[in-house]
Amino acid sequence: MFKELHQQKSPFLLCNVWDAASALIAETLGYQALGTSSAAIATSLGKTDGQNIPFETLLTVAKQISEVTNLPLSVDIEAGYADTPQEIVDNIAKLARLGVVGINIEDSRLINDCRTLVDMHDFSEKLSQVKVQLNDANIEMFINVRSDTYIVDAATALPETIERIRRYESAGADGIFLPCLTAADDISKIVANCSLPLNVMCMPELASFDQLQQLGVKRISMGNFVYDNMLAHLENTLLSIKQQGSFKPLSLV
Repeated sequence: MFKELHQQKSPFLLCNVWDAASALIAETLGYQALGTSSAAIATSLGKTDGQNIPFETLLTVAKQISEVTNLPLSVDIEAGYADTPQEIVDNIAKLARLGVVGINIEDSRLINDCRTLVDMHDFSEKLSQVKVQLNDANIEMFINVRSDTYIVDAATALPETIERIRRYESAGADGIFLPCLTAADDISKIVANCSLPLNVMCMPELASFDQLQQLGVKRISMGNFVYDNMLAHLENTLLSIKQQGSFKPLSLV
């Protein structure tokens, strides 16, 4: 079912969640699938994004989500929480046993708070080995490769993005995720140059969902923006309670 969602005429909206409560709300509202937000999960635990929580902690969050919803769940494993293909496969296998049907894995590392792309040849080879080992283990998993070319340098990203997508597709990727991609012309050219379903993410400059459909986008993610919006609302509410000296800001009536 999850793979088929990427083949619809209209792009499907993936609801990014961070705990069981947010997953339950998403299911109640009729979302078709869930995806964890690594940044939201990290922030909720007082950490920063970039594999700064143990994989076992991520596994616990995924388990809590999977226990309260029947929606397809994809988990962001960032750079895999491991260095070798075998270790990455071991982590994916643990998620698969929870019923997780998809993962995001990225071709960059966060080094001293700076996003750095890894060599595309090395990443492609690692991805290929992961795919082979998953197939050998009869583990079915939708691999959505996140390429961070537009995070690193959006102005010059297009040619390298297309080259990376072609290599990742050959290595066995099932989808491609390009955060910070917003330019309609670039989206159109990327769709024309690859057969993988394209996933874009919430950004201030991102086109409407109808326009994204016309451009050929197949999946739309929220990232950590909904979580950040919720935190901002929480901060404003707590500040209002303190300033007003009452609980009127809670609208308890």
